[in-house]
Amino acid sequence: MVSSMDELQEQVRRQLYRFQDLSDQMAAVRGRETSEDGAVTVEVDGNGALQDLRFSSAVSRMTPAEFERAVVGTSAAAARRAFERRAEIVNRFNEETAG
Repeated sequence: MVSSMDELQEQVRRQLYRFQDLSDQMAAVRGRETSEDGAVTVEVDGNGALQDLRFSSAVSRMTPAEFERAVVGTSAAAARRAFERRAEIVNRFNEETAG
């Protein structure tokens, strides 16, 4: 009986460590993207929330509409990158815990 209880405790401990690792990895996810012309660089976290936004001097030559497209498009690309990374982490976690 003691042996099976020890084994159960060890199994639960390993699962808790896996969940903690998953949580840490998810919190560290970032998506960073720069527009093709280098005018806009955006970094978002794993939830798509803006973390950093940088502009080069190239934005001074843009129309307001071009500027808007560059910021929105680059932000969307950064978020896509972050969400893809999150999906990779979750898929790997699921594969590791399925066995």
